[in-house]
Amino acid sequence: MKSNCEECMNYYYDEEYDCYACSMDLDEDEMYSFIRGGNENCHYFRMGDDYTIVRKQN
Repeated sequence: MKSNCEECMNYYYDEEYDCYACSMDLDEDEMYSFIRGGNENCHYFRMGDDYTIVRKQN
């Protein structure tokens, strides 16, 4: 399963650090892969569209 962080429900904009981040608690290897952009097989990927994300916030 190929994943794209921009389409994931766990990907959000962190205003404090002024960048996008993953809300999951990644271990060292997963964080290294996330930073390098090698997230093809992310175990935490959850497809989310604008409607799903809004429902999650309410």
